[in-house]
Amino acid sequence: MSSALDRLKNLTAQISSYELERKSNLKAVEDLYAKLGIDSKVEHFEDLFEYKAVNLSGLSLSDEDLGAIKEGKYAQIIAIIYDKNAKVKNKNVSLGYYGRVEKLSPEQKKEIIAFVLGWRFEKSFRTLEHYHNLMASLKSSVSE
Repeated sequence: MSSALDRLKNLTAQISSYELERKSNLKAVEDLYAKLGIDSKVEHFEDLFEYKAVNLSGLSLSDEDLGAIKEGKYAQIIAIIYDKNAKVKNKNVSLGYYGRVEKLSPEQKKEIIAFVLGWRFEKSFRTLEHYHNLMASLKSSVSE
């Protein structure tokens, strides 16, 4: 009995830490949204999460070389919109252009990367919630 209770306590602590991290992350992303000038392209912060994806050019986001610059490239945050009614379904939209990557300060690089990773972190929670709600909807509609 004690081991089941311990597992429950550990699971509760883990879920709680994810929620605290999510809240902290969302605040950091919102701060960077203004600091990086993305608010001039996307008027309302919440609208950022309508995009299907957010990518980064000029800087690496891979585990092996996070933040490594791609020589001769430009740093740009790019959002992807999906429009099922358009001839070309996916459309790239620049959210922020920051010039040549070689000229970025270490702080600028860190902020740009933190914004993209933070956006992806929050988007993953929203995607999880979306599918959780769909599953609940499916269960209730099947039982009727």
